[in-house]
Amino acid sequence: MLLSIHPKDPEPRKIRTVVETLMDGGVVVCPTDTVYAFVCSAHSARAIEEVARLKGIKPQKADLSLICQDLSQLSTYAKAIDTAAFRIMKKALPGAYTFIVPASNEIPKLFKNNKRTVGIRVPDHPIPQALVKELGHALVVASVHDPDKVVDYTTDPERIEEYLGHRVDLVIDGGIGGLEGSTVIDLSNGDPAVLREGKGTLEGLL
Repeated sequence: MLLSIHPKDPEPRKIRTVVETLMDGGVVVCPTDTVYAFVCSAHSARAIEEVARLKGIKPQKADLSLICQDLSQLSTYAKAIDTAAFRIMKKALPGAYTFIVPASNEIPKLFKNNKRTVGIRVPDHPIPQALVKELGHALVVASVHDPDKVVDYTTDPERIEEYLGHRVDLVIDGGIGGLEGSTVIDLSNGDPAVLREGKGTLEGLL
């Protein structure tokens, strides 16, 4: 099912419809400030396993990230972050970054693995922000890759619906998406390390 939602001013009724799907353990394709992504409730083990399957990886091995509403949600999913790392995150977010931080004890319960780190995103996009706010907790997120190996990401929600609609519960049409993933920065070992340069600029950040 394809559901059109205004990308700058999401309709509350439609956001509630998506959140009901997420609360029922559904997997949704959602626009972000970078690329279209699979999202599901962080409280649904079944949905997290399905996202891993959609990515073609075992749930225990999956490097899935979380979308938080803001940095105040960090304490649930991350251990104490030092001042320098927090300063970097505060400067960058919301924005096109994924920060790898030490995981709290909640993460192994959510992902059924022994990972000691977790990726945190706060996208600068009204739709995922509205979803997390209405849901009341984080979303698990993983980017949608294009079946055409030449193109990294699928940008057209209609094409995503065509290709993946039978495997997900809902595809949100928030307009044409981006072609570049987030910039991934590891803050888990004291010194920031750039693991992947993406849409998020590094100038003046580190």
